[in-house]
Amino acid sequence: MIRVLLPFHLQTLAACGPEVQITVPAPATPRAVITALEARFPTLRGAIVEHVSGKRRPLIRFFACQQDISHDGMDIPLPAAVISGAEPFMIVGAIAGG
Repeated sequence: MIRVLLPFHLQTLAACGPEVQITVPAPATPRAVITALEARFPTLRGAIVEHVSGKRRPLIRFFACQQDISHDGMDIPLPAAVISGAEPFMIVGAIAGG
């Protein structure tokens, strides 16, 4: 089970709490996590990753083991601590401005 932490606006869309647990088939990648999350919560489809391009939405960030992995690509393997459930996969709404 992979633990996923969601920002408030995605919690509202999915009608869930801040943390959800999902089963992700190997290999566990950010894309696989999002696919499993969208399968469990259909209202999240397109809210995190654009349907056409398959890219992360601009104001969404991914964190694993306290590292920003948003620009590392959607198909990189997740750290073992995230796969084991020891650390969460975090989806964060980025804040812009000054």
